[in-house]
Amino acid sequence: MHPCCHRLARPSCHEFLPAYRALVIGFVSLIGLAFLAELALIAAAWPQATQSWIAPSLPASSGPIVMSVLSAVVMLHSLFLRSEVIQSQHFKGKGEAAIQERLRYEFADTLFSMIVGWAINSEMVILAAMTFFQQGIVVDDLAAADTFSPILGPGARLIFALALLFAGLSSSITAGMAAGTISAGAFGEEYDIHDRHSTGGIAPCFVFALVACLLVEDSFQGLLISQALLSLQLPIAVFLQIYLTSSSEIMGAYANSLPLKLCLLAIGIFVTVLDVLLML
Repeated sequence: MHPCCHRLARPSCHEFLPAYRALVIGFVSLIGLAFLAELALIAAAWPQATQSWIAPSLPASSGPIVMSVLSAVVMLHSLFLRSEVIQSQHFKGKGEAAIQERLRYEFADTLFSMIVGWAINSEMVILAAMTFFQQGIVVDDLAAADTFSPILGPGARLIFALALLFAGLSSSITAGMAAGTISAGAFGEEYDIHDRHSTGGIAPCFVFALVACLLVEDSFQGLLISQALLSLQLPIAVFLQIYLTSSSEIMGAYANSLPLKLCLLAIGIFVTVLDVLLML
């Protein structure tokens, strides 16, 4: 068989991405359910939580932690992957109606995903506040989860561990595919796990992560710093995407309108100012 036939027989990006999405949705659903189960074990102060959502307060020296939560909610790497999900649909020749329908679906899907990410991180913050903070426990080590058992019962520690496991798996899959998407895009190609231009982005991503895990002695500080650095990259990604999506040369008739562009720039400036203030 000709080598090209082997390539054609491989699963395409269009076929693989729905399976990836289903897998990540499953992981995220389990994460959300796990933290909901944890919240069910405590008497959460919902009025105070609601007030904090509207008017949050930032304790002294909490900047890096807040930056970490911000990067976890936005999920920078998934922004690149979502672009690939849309482009892999190959809309050319399907008509304007099909394109508009798909764009509306992707907008709703992205918005829903961001809301779910915000909800899960809110669950984690409320859980930490109702267990660690109220008990006067200072969290400076990942092993602090061991205190869940005497406070919430023997099953709490296992539920929390499973939630973290699923969170790690979903984030690793998404980060690897996002790196492969960026690498393949640099060569004008689609993401393809079998192509060297995609694996050229995936392999360094996982190798660097593995080396960092082996070299960083304090895993808690390593996690905190890595997430804070990810938050610092948000303005770069935000303004880059505003530029790309506002370019008529790239987007054609789908380029951002002037009001939308101004709104996006305001959001980008707000995120940038927030990062700067949190570093002070």
